[in-house]
Amino acid sequence: MVQKVFRTGNSLAVTIPSRFVMAVGIKSGDYVKLREEKEKGRLVYQFAESRQLALDEKFFKTRKRKQQ
Repeated sequence: MVQKVFRTGNSLAVTIPSRFVMAVGIKSGDYVKLREEKEKGRLVYQFAESRQLALDEKFFKTRKRKQQ
């Protein structure tokens, strides 16, 4: 999935896809914990009130292939 970065005021923003919002159960006003991994060019967001998503069967099949 690719999201476009856009300007809002003096900041940059990225939207959260609605499918993810519905699946995890987050809503406007919820708090999010942010972890920066600058050396990897990565931001990791953890939504405080979200629920754990079940892993997809495709995940396990892909993982088995990589281990072989």
